[in-house]
Amino acid sequence: MNLLSGTKLVKEFSEKKILDNTDFYLDENEKVGIIGINGTGKSTLLKILAGHEEADSGNVTKANHVVIKYLPQNPVFLENETVIEYILRENKASMDSNIEIKAKTMMTKLGLDDFDSNVSMLSGGQKKRTALVAVLVAASDILILDEPTNHLDNEMSDWLEEQLKNYKGSLIMVTHDRYFLDSVCNRIDEIDRGKIYSYKENYSGFLKLKSEREDMLIASDRKRKSILRNELAWILRGARARSTKQKARIERYETMKNTKDFEANGQVEMSSAITRLGKTTVKINNISKAYGDRILINDFSYIFLKNDRIGFIGKNGCGKTTLMKIISGNIIPDSGNIEVGQTVKIGYYSQEIAASREAGLAYMNPKLRVIDYIRETAEFVQTKDGMVSASNMLERFLFSGETQYSLIEKLSGGEKRRLNLLRVLMEAPNFLILDEPTNDLDISTLTILEDYLDSFSGIVVIVSHDRYFLDRTVNRIFEFGDSGNIRQFEGGYTDYSAKKMQEEAEREAVNITCNREDVQGDKRKEKPKEKKLKFSYQEAKDYETIEGEVEKLEQCLEEIDKKIILHARDFIRLNELTKEKEELKKTLDVKMDRWMYLEELKAKIDGGS
Repeated sequence: MNLLSGTKLVKEFSEKKILDNTDFYLDENEKVGIIGINGTGKSTLLKILAGHEEADSGNVTKANHVVIKYLPQNPVFLENETVIEYILRENKASMDSNIEIKAKTMMTKLGLDDFDSNVSMLSGGQKKRTALVAVLVAASDILILDEPTNHLDNEMSDWLEEQLKNYKGSLIMVTHDRYFLDSVCNRIDEIDRGKIYSYKENYSGFLKLKSEREDMLIASDRKRKSILRNELAWILRGARARSTKQKARIERYETMKNTKDFEANGQVEMSSAITRLGKTTVKINNISKAYGDRILINDFSYIFLKNDRIGFIGKNGCGKTTLMKIISGNIIPDSGNIEVGQTVKIGYYSQEIAASREAGLAYMNPKLRVIDYIRETAEFVQTKDGMVSASNMLERFLFSGETQYSLIEKLSGGEKRRLNLLRVLMEAPNFLILDEPTNDLDISTLTILEDYLDSFSGIVVIVSHDRYFLDRTVNRIFEFGDSGNIRQFEGGYTDYSAKKMQEEAEREAVNITCNREDVQGDKRKEKPKEKKLKFSYQEAKDYETIEGEVEKLEQCLEEIDKKIILHARDFIRLNELTKEKEELKKTLDVKMDRWMYLEELKAKIDGGS
């Protein structure tokens, strides 16, 4: 059953056609991921479908009694509004009398314990969680979510992923988190030059089908050009339009001549502009930082090595961005110090664009032209391709000549982030700090950025909740925990996650052993039974083979761990290996329990004989 559709949708901004007479539909149980490069109209499409904006032409049709909940990219809060007031205001049309109780329960799960706190005092992550509660707490038929994972830490992203996988209604979502798209969505829609192309697959299937579609278009284009050459030769031989057949052939030639060639999507081109890095890099010496009673960093030390690829992860507000600002010299630690080598040139891509020049690191004057914003940094930059002008670099970052001379205020949020990234790279840093680079950057740009970082001959430090991006770019992770403690893990996010799972399993095994010892202690106090113990037939048979079976399972788990490291960047294979590992661990747990039971029984039999 069709729940929502948009037909012949047209939308223009500043003479740029965002949606060009295109169609969208949504059926029951469909979970659709909308993708496309920044500025192609993803957020605009969501607003039109949610009824928050009108198309210039075309129609949006909604099935009767369908309830739509919409999460904008930047939720709007009223002045002096509390968290619970905002959630109740957003759900005032709900008939559920228990909405407040349900909201507070969900807020508690998400770490929002102060229901009466002023929304204006919340962090970006807390505001996002508040807006998510407002959308998810009441029943709905369709969820429309614009960048739901932005500003969420890894733990909250995992929680949201499970919520959306179990959601019974239909879903339309814009996100750049590729693991998220692959896990949650069963359809991918790509916006490309004003048209919507639909693929009934998750993200992995989309990549395969899109490649096949483009190959077919290229083959069709090649065939058309071959026929066109033959037709042109016929025309040049002096063909005359004496018959209907000859007239039709000339018309076909004119049609084919005027047909546009297939154009692949525009892709950002990044050249490595870099300053040479000397022997001395950056050394962190026993730094600590607290705000009031809240300790963010406690006695942390580290020496950055050349070509380090470091990922910072942890809950929102745990101190990740604070440490980045300490490294860059924008915040002074309470104790300890930072030693920065003379050749170190830090480039800081900050999480948010500031509203004023004094408010933060990244500031964009909305009344400044795009090209002037880049020229403030450099007119030319030295790359591996030689000296490249600011205008040329802008073209490589998909800013056309016309856009370069337009005002920054006319750019979309994603285009502003892409422009800010270019400015940072134009500074030719050799120590690159990326604070939440996956927020607002499209998947195409992220893919190019990942390739760029592969060849970047300097140090990279990344804060990100995007598991795929971390797997693709880092080889060491620092986890920010409670009381300012920071732990180091080798490998990408999947390696870190596997290590955490192993630690959790070991803790559970210790607890089980302790509980079993307590039970055994109680049993030893009981009066021994007179009945003589002995193995049953099956127990005797199991006792002979179970030790070998356990060893074999442990060897299999070791092999899977090796494969996980080997396939760290193939997230499809990683999913398969993780599931296989979970099944093996369950089997091993059962065998271990059986083995311990048989060993205990054997000891009792031997003791009674």
